[in-house]
Amino acid sequence: MVEIEGGALGPFTYVLPAASSDGKHAAYYSQPHVIEGLTRIERASVSVGLREDSPFIHCHGVWIEPDGSRRAGHMMPFETVIAEPVTARAWGLTDANFLAEPDSETNFTLFHPVGAEEAKGKPSAVLARVRPNEDICEAVETLCRRHGIGSATVRGIGSLVGAEFGDGRIVGSHASEILITRGHVQADGAVTLEIAMVDMAGVIHEGRLIPGRNSVCVTFEIHVEEA
Repeated sequence: MVEIEGGALGPFTYVLPAASSDGKHAAYYSQPHVIEGLTRIERASVSVGLREDSPFIHCHGVWIEPDGSRRAGHMMPFETVIAEPVTARAWGLTDANFLAEPDSETNFTLFHPVGAEEAKGKPSAVLARVRPNEDICEAVETLCRRHGIGSATVRGIGSLVGAEFGDGRIVGSHASEILITRGHVQADGAVTLEIAMVDMAGVIHEGRLIPGRNSVCVTFEIHVEEA
């Protein structure tokens, strides 16, 4: 998992979440938005793995476009050029990786972790994919309990079926693109996830999720590291 801050992109292409029109997907993507000039990265999170034996990434971010608009979404790596240096921090595992393969439940090609079954002993970090209709906070809590992880930092990207925030705000968009901006698991198992989310209208929502009220839409890729 990689977290990026600063720097600039140009040209830059992204998509927003959208309703599906084919009856085969719960949600889909908008047409690509192509931005000329320099787009300033505020922050982005990147899942890194393999697809068809080649390196592949899945990236969600928040940025400032040349006209000053602050936007967020799914960043398209093969149509985007890094125009100015970024600051990147990366976390990896020696015994697990993400692999992109067709998923029959969602009809998308999605990352899922491979190799972790071969690990011995208690892990200090875990890669996971949370499937549709699982509550993201409860999934993180279960994952930590299963692997004997106490206090932990949580990083990741994915999508939710709307969102319910701790301050009472409710987002009704059934499709979204999300990155965790701050994720923490306390020693007692309590999970706090703060996110940046963009809905189908392109509106950004930020805040702390209410545990038990935020189900995954298509997928959620997470990296949990024991603190």
